Amino acid sequence: MLILAVESSCDETAVALVRDGREVLTDCISSQVELHRIYGGVVPEIASRKHIECIYALADQALARAGVTRQEIDAVAVTYAPGLIGAVLVGVNFAKAAALRLGVPLIPVHHIRGHIAANYLAFPELEPPFLCLVVSGGHTMILAVEDYTRMRILGGTRDDAAGECFDKVARVLGMPYPGGAALDRTARQGVEGRYDLPRAKLSGNPLDMSFSGLKTAALNLIHHAGQVGEALNIPDLCADFSRAVSDTLVPRTMQALRDTGYKKLAIAGGVAANSRIRADFAAAAAEAGAALYIPPLSLCGDNAAMIGAQGYYEYLAGNTAGQDLNAFATKTLEGEAV
Repeated sequence: MLILAVESSCDETAVALVRDGREVLTDCISSQVELHRIYGGVVPEIASRKHIECIYALADQALARAGVTRQEIDAVAVTYAPGLIGAVLVGVNFAKAAALRLGVPLIPVHHIRGHIAANYLAFPELEPPFLCLVVSGGHTMILAVEDYTRMRILGGTRDDAAGECFDKVARVLGMPYPGGAALDRTARQGVEGRYDLPRAKLSGNPLDMSFSGLKTAALNLIHHAGQVGEALNIPDLCADFSRAVSDTLVPRTMQALRDTGYKKLAIAGGVAANSRIRADFAAAAAEAGAALYIPPLSLCGDNAAMIGAQGYYEYLAGNTAGQDLNAFATKTLEGEAV
């Protein structure tokens, strides 16, 4: 089954062609990083307009690169939630028009489910059930992936997402957008142990996390140093901050792995590209005797191939939509608007 997949939930316009949920014929991405860099973050209105400008040409480019005709497309899959509402609407409207014109099924895909499915592209042998940590700029959650379309949230952040904290601290430090990647590069040059940053412990669900206190502590430290004229060792601060985030993610994820009895652990989302987090999970999984699946860097960020991969399994489960499909800024994995 050949699926034309569309992703436009934030600042990356992407169109891919994916066969049977596992084979990527092509994945074309138009990045807006340079456009938003001068603002230090994504400007929603600009992102939406840029999606409109390039999505049609990007689809033609994807078909040309794959050597595929429109008549060979069996279905159209699209991210319909969550994301910047204007940006998501562009992709949804394009996908609805394409599916209508081609006379093929329209498949709505939840963005988080797409990130999980990136692992299917990187590791063809991976099949549910397994545990997955989704960690990105907008989401941090531990999931039991019981089947391709049945997932259960075991724990997550009660406030800020880990990726949002990386980006905010990097921005205050004057690093270029996207800040998380710049902070990671700087952290590799630092030595841990100079700055004592907090790790939150919450009552209730032991798998839940909080990053707002860590973010605030780091920002206060930076602002205080500026006010009193104290020099900061930026690489060391970045190293300690990265360690604090990892110290929050890894123990809870490994606890969830023990609780479920699963022997397979997957990591997904943009923060899965962080070198410290990847290394810490590699060590923890090896110690636990668990198989670890982390996508290559090209599949950690937003892309359409992951939407095509998940779209295939949504189609097999009968999850298709009509021309009344709408876009949503927030929506749970179970399909309820937040």
